[in-house]
Amino acid sequence: MSADRPTTPDRDHGSTDAAVVLEAAVVVMGAFPALAGVDLRVRRGTLVGLRGPNGAGKTTVLRLCAGLLRPDRGTARVLNVDVADDPAPLRWRVGYLGHSNGLYDDLTALENVTFWASTVGAGRGDVDAAMAAMEISDRLRDVRVRHLSAGQRRRVALAGLVARRCELWLLDEPHTGLDVDARDQLDRLLRAGADAGATVMLSSHDLDRVDAMVDHGVDLVAGRVSREVRR
Repeated sequence: MSADRPTTPDRDHGSTDAAVVLEAAVVVMGAFPALAGVDLRVRRGTLVGLRGPNGAGKTTVLRLCAGLLRPDRGTARVLNVDVADDPAPLRWRVGYLGHSNGLYDDLTALENVTFWASTVGAGRGDVDAAMAAMEISDRLRDVRVRHLSAGQRRRVALAGLVARRCELWLLDEPHTGLDVDARDQLDRLLRAGADAGATVMLSSHDLDRVDAMVDHGVDLVAGRVSREVRR
């Protein structure tokens, strides 16, 4: 990773090279400011790691970028959509994966990816390409999700994002519950997604792993960006 860069974002709201622009973004949960004035700019096609302890604001940043939360103050623009105004246009352009992965346990891997592809009118060719990209073997395609390992379920969920052609991937602690080999495979797949043009943002407690894989590391402390490092 290179030397630290200033955390002040570019003020060009109309710039199309930015997937995410947060300016002095505040999100209040009850009486608690989960984000206390976050400034962050994320370029399209980059792999970004949000780092920090529990309560630092990582999940809140991801949920804000997904349009699941709106800023109480400040600005949040995602894929040139003003989240405070109307996040609905982001619904099919952004994929958010929390700990549940958004999969249906009673459906097979193929049925899950086919379902998500159908929500945007994608066809069988898109499904097959997505499953191949996420290294889902023919043997696993017809297995019900409830019988898959944590790493396999994560790959099926990512295939759903690829099949939907999501421009922004948001993953909350995606390495949780995975063994070392599955973590390494996940890192490779996320890198491939970014190299193919998606913007990938993930949260993690594993600083060494994030440093090794991302283009842009963001440290959060008490709801603020404390440091950014870019390659």
